Amino acid sequence: MTSDRTQTGQESWTEFLMIFLAGILFGFGLSLSQMINPDRVLGFLDLFGQWDPTLLFVLGGAVGVTVVSFRLILPRPRPLLSPRFYLPTATQIDFPLLAGATLFGMGWGIAGYCPGPGWVSLILKSGNPLLFLVAFVIGSFTYNAVAKPKARRADRSSASVPE
Repeated sequence: MTSDRTQTGQESWTEFLMIFLAGILFGFGLSLSQMINPDRVLGFLDLFGQWDPTLLFVLGGAVGVTVVSFRLILPRPRPLLSPRFYLPTATQIDFPLLAGATLFGMGWGIAGYCPGPGWVSLILKSGNPLLFLVAFVIGSFTYNAVAKPKARRADRSSASVPE
């Protein structure tokens, strides 16, 4: 999915730098918290066995930082290094959201990886996420080939319906 800013080519070098630094921070945090280790994730999901609550603290920290920073940042008229905020506009819980969340959860529970930790793990050669990442890329391309054309057709047909 591309945003309107990538379609118009309005990114500045400062936006790219901030995205790059955010990626470094994210990768460092994943590694430091050992979330690139699928055994940690699978241990968290094993509620009735050897449950590992570590991921709960990582999630809690992420939510805490987000709650505080959004309260401080979103009242501003615009971000420091961008012309406007790019926030999600969807507000409904619909079938694609539920189906996608279910499939994501199934893949996460089976493999112990989600995309971010999978890529970091591959780069750091800690674990073997290669098969997972290949399947992830195939799944993403399959979605783009199957679901996106359907959505575009539905958008065109609803746009042509007179009110």
